[in-house]
Amino acid sequence: MNLILMGLPGAGKGTQAEKINEKYNIPHISTGDMFRLAIKEGTDLGKKAKEYMDRGELVPDEVTNGIVKERLSKDDCKKGFLLDGFPRTIAQAAALQSLLQDINQSIDYVIHVDVPEEKLVERLTGRRICPTCGTTYHVVYNPPKEDGICDKDGSSLIQRDDDKPATVKKRLSVNIEQTKPLLDFYDEKGYLVTVNGDQDIDQVFQDIQTKIEK
Repeated sequence: MNLILMGLPGAGKGTQAEKINEKYNIPHISTGDMFRLAIKEGTDLGKKAKEYMDRGELVPDEVTNGIVKERLSKDDCKKGFLLDGFPRTIAQAAALQSLLQDINQSIDYVIHVDVPEEKLVERLTGRRICPTCGTTYHVVYNPPKEDGICDKDGSSLIQRDDDKPATVKKRLSVNIEQTKPLLDFYDEKGYLVTVNGDQDIDQVFQDIQTKIEK
């Protein structure tokens, strides 16, 4: 089964990717993992990607697409894969379809984990971190025993700048703008399945299973 996983920051994609990987025994492939592997293996495309990354520049599509093709051609993807973080644009989505045809593969489903924006803001802004030991808490879902204090070492918890409401809302707004054309693209092609991510983790996974096994 060849799957793409989509969802906004805070939607719980990482958790669902783990569950899909366990259940269907297909590799979970994120963009970052692909780049790291290509660089580690010293492929020509990996070397090119590293040059751009070392300069702090975005890796161009032709290099990214080539690295994706290299990764999806590996033996562990023969029975399926779960792509996460790619494609990010319509151009990348079109390139993915073309490169999959080259290796006699196709996409089965694009799973969209959908969570209302206000819930995502609550999830992302509620995070608190211990500056000493790095333990992460959440004011609603995983609070410390004593408000604002780390359970492990008694340090005062902090909220990272990335997790402050204004930053979170801006990040979500940019992501929504980027994601919508892709969702429309895959919906038109009949690949898109949307699940409600605003429920218990196991229920979200149950819904994913139901939709991709029907």
